[in-house]
Amino acid sequence: MSISSAVPTRPTVSICVPTCNRPEFIAQCIDSCLTQSVGPLEIVIGDDSSNAETQRLIAARYGDEARIRYVLNQPPLGQARNVASLFERARGDKIVLIHDDDLLTTDSLEKLLSLWRIHRNLDAAFGDQYEADHDGAIDFAASEQLNRAFHRTRAAEGLQRPPGRAGLTQMFPNNGWMANAELVKRIGYRDEYGMCCDFVFGVQLCLAAREVAYLHDYVSVYRKTATSISHRTRGTNAAATLGAYAFVEALSLPATLEAARRRSLRRLAPIVVSMHARQRDARVGLQVALTHLFAYRYGMSVRLYYHLLLLARAALRMPRRADVPAVSADLAAERSEPVRESLL
Repeated sequence: MSISSAVPTRPTVSICVPTCNRPEFIAQCIDSCLTQSVGPLEIVIGDDSSNAETQRLIAARYGDEARIRYVLNQPPLGQARNVASLFERARGDKIVLIHDDDLLTTDSLEKLLSLWRIHRNLDAAFGDQYEADHDGAIDFAASEQLNRAFHRTRAAEGLQRPPGRAGLTQMFPNNGWMANAELVKRIGYRDEYGMCCDFVFGVQLCLAAREVAYLHDYVSVYRKTATSISHRTRGTNAAATLGAYAFVEALSLPATLEAARRRSLRRLAPIVVSMHARQRDARVGLQVALTHLFAYRYGMSVRLYYHLLLLARAALRMPRRADVPAVSADLAAERSEPVRESLL
């Protein structure tokens, strides 16, 4: 089903919205796209829902809206292939990705587009993300902390040199970014990367880009929900962190990006160690920890000894005691949103 098979003119921006069983959020997301000051634009929606509730909502509420192009995927495509299909259907010169439970801020597209008027070789741009709760209430303190954790600060504003650094360090967000359509389509979303496809796409896009720019301004809202993919896979082999770690380790990079790889592994390796400990795979967890001692400040971090304790218990196959406190740094790091509760 397609709400509209065409738009009056070639859109400047295609906003791609993957959705799956979240009709309670999708209308808010679409409304935030329709109120943008940039035009012409199109909103391309790929629906992987298991029922027709979202389809009925969009038909009833936006049936006369020519800017919306909606398709119910039958059978469902899955996360990566749904996003890839949206990119292929996009007709705009620029592509923006926004997930169904997230929002664009007022004039965010105009703010991002303005960077192309400044940097002639620009391929991708991104800004800051607000963090909101399930009901959409923004937590300003958490938002500031979120962006600072991913190196999005006033001092970092402007072109990222080299561009690949923004992807490797997860400075480049999981959605709310804008990029040239030709490059986005060339990179695409790869199904074989599973739950870390957001992260892998961001890295590959930045590595391939001529220029990537960061705007120190809020352009999107990331909503924390109990149904996020990362919440359902946290602590399992399917968790995006494990895939991201393996991907970063295997990358062939120029010398100029080895520092960025190291920074990425400094975040990822301790989470992977913790996950292996919880899965009682002590040997692999210890190997990761010893290989990446720099992630623990070469033994100067209490986190290392906590993880060694977890690994020792895993080796002895002892049940984890309920009175052992969780390390908040681990839990914060396992949020993949921005990379959707998978890597943060």
